[in-house]
Formats: sequence, structure tokens, C-alpha cells
Amino acid sequence: MNLFYKLAIVLGLAYILTVVFHRQEWAGWCLMLCLASIALAFRKHSFLRGFSFTLTILAVVSLALYYPQYFIKVGSFKLSGLIVPLLQVIMFGMGTELSLKDFASVLRMPRGVIIGVVCHYTIMPLVGFTLARSFHFPPEIAAGIILVGCCPSGLASNVMAFLARANLALSVSVTTVSTLLAPFLTPMMMRLLAGQFIEVHWETMIWDITKMVIFPVIAGLLFHYLVRGKFK
Repeated sequence: MNLFYKLAIVLGLAYILTVVFHRQEWAGWCLMLCLASIALAFRKHSFLRGFSFTLTILAVVSLALYYPQYFIKVGSFKLSGLIVPLLQVIMFGMGTELSLKDFASVLRMPRGVIIGVVCHYTIMPLVGFTLARSFHFPPEIAAGIILVGCCPSGLASNVMAFLARANLALSVSVTTVSTLLAPFLTPMMMRLLAGQFIEVHWETMIWDITKMVIFPVIAGLLFHYLVRGKFK
């Protein structure tokens, strides 16, 4: 691990030099590798291990910020076309980790799940709306910020709950319920809060979220029971 710390220091100094001397073509790589080295070093530290995931995300984001041209298209193919299929893969993966026991846990702790879901679809959308109005963002940016607040939490919240040693069963239950409600509540909240910024197509949004969320989760749930006991 000392090797990764030393490597991070060298790369951090290299990043500073590239910025000072305006060598932007190398700056992004130095920053990304520096953050990745710190993330790897933190993996063996009991107290800092939880920050490894965050640093990995920052490393990838820094690379995309410095070199966006490599993440926009490959040849004539726009990489934005992969967003929906990749989201479907993620939701399918979430479905494979679900079982009827997870839905049963909702019945065992209904109060916590209800509070979590209600807070999710009130606090988060209102925070997004407040940020959008306070900073006077362009309409498409404002709508995007509100959309982030109106979307279900997905796997990220479960990962954070796992790293924090929190109530993982409750986190999975809240995620499951909020995800299943998303095709109806997300378009409704978007129309209510973001309708003044962009035109929200209610029916189209419901169908798109159903394709991206509900169908893959159901497919993953079926996959879970079809192959259970056959593969590790």
C-alpha cells in the first residue's frame, strides 16, 4: 500500500506541474491515476476503506471532464445510445439480487419503508427544485437537476448503506418500493416541478421508465428463481 501512496504523491505533483505549464493533454490522466492510486491505497485501511468507492468515481469523472471527446462517440456511433441498455443491465442486475424475501421485509418494517419512500419523493425533488430556482440554471440544466431528485435511489444507496454498516435490509426495501413506484411518481413529480422549464411528455416518460426499470427488474427476478441453485 505504501507503493500506491508514493505513486499518488508523484502523480499529484505531476498533475500540478501539468496545470501550471498548461499541458492539459496530460493533466486529466495524472489526476485520474492519482485518485485511482489513493483509492487502491485506501482499500487496505479499515477506517478509510469507505472512501475508496468515492475516489474511484471521482477518478472516472475527472477523466471524462478532461477528455469528453472520447466518451461522446466512437466513429459514427453516439455512445449516448448505450445509456438505456446499460441502465437496463443495471436494473436487471438489481432484479437478480432480489427475492420474495425482500418484499416480505417490506411487510415486516412497513413504517420505516413508508417513511423512507415518502421522504424520497418529497425531500429530494424539492431540493432539486430549490437548487434549480436559486441558481437560475438554463431550462435543460434545471430540469436535469430536478430529474435527479425525482428518480429512485437505485443500487448506489444500497452500496452506501452496506459500506456504512447501516440497515441494509431497510435500504433494499426502500429502493425496491421506490423503484417500482418510479414509472408513476417520477413523471408526476417532473410534470409538477419541471413543467415550467421544459415540456414533459407524461405518457412517453411512463413508458420509457417502465422499459428501463420495471421490465428489467422483473426479468432479473425471474432469472433469480430460474437459475437458483444451478449457478453460484
